[in-house]
Amino acid sequence: MQINTIAFDADDTLWVNETFFRDAEDQFCTLLNEYISFEECQKRLFEMEMRNLPMYGYGIKPFTLSLIEAAIEITEGHLPIAIINKLIAMGKEMLEAPVQLINGIEEVLYTLSRKHKLVMATKGDLLDQERKLEKSGLADYFHHIEVMSDKQPANYKKLVKHLDIDPSSFLMVGNSLKSDILPVLEIGAYAFHIPFHTTWIHEQVTEEVVHPNFKQLKTAQELVDYI
Repeated sequence: MQINTIAFDADDTLWVNETFFRDAEDQFCTLLNEYISFEECQKRLFEMEMRNLPMYGYGIKPFTLSLIEAAIEITEGHLPIAIINKLIAMGKEMLEAPVQLINGIEEVLYTLSRKHKLVMATKGDLLDQERKLEKSGLADYFHHIEVMSDKQPANYKKLVKHLDIDPSSFLMVGNSLKSDILPVLEIGAYAFHIPFHTTWIHEQVTEEVVHPNFKQLKTAQELVDYI
């Protein structure tokens, strides 16, 4: 490998993220337990998120809107104002939550940044991702920050072109096979997968990844041994 640029996903690769969404989903379905079963509630919420995704995109604010819309739909328009207020408060609490770094990630960034250009390549709400990056204390390690509306091959091609590098010298590191690995391999770059303990259903894939440019790691610390 002749890697000179390494890109890191942010959520659940640099810092904890998905845990907050799972907790919020559980709180949501507990609030609505008089109207619907817990399992059906989670199903209906996910369906609402998928309907809203093309318009709202990814992030906490779109998620909060989906919570409110799903609650209105589940209660057939009879959603109490008190629950609406609780859902809004949940969203604000997620936005204001402290940033919890993935164990060992700062040491890895420090080591790799001494010989490589590092990039943060993530998707989601721009304002929220900028807030988390600032709170994380990791900004100085990155040569470039890219917040994408989605992570498809075309998005990565655009990023590589902007960085003025060949895909064969580009490595993407992330926790999502769907967003961080498969589209990167498709453009001829390298991709290393570091799983997080929980993954959003929308990001899950069942296929086994077999590719010469792919590596499966257990922790970020293993990156230093490979690069």
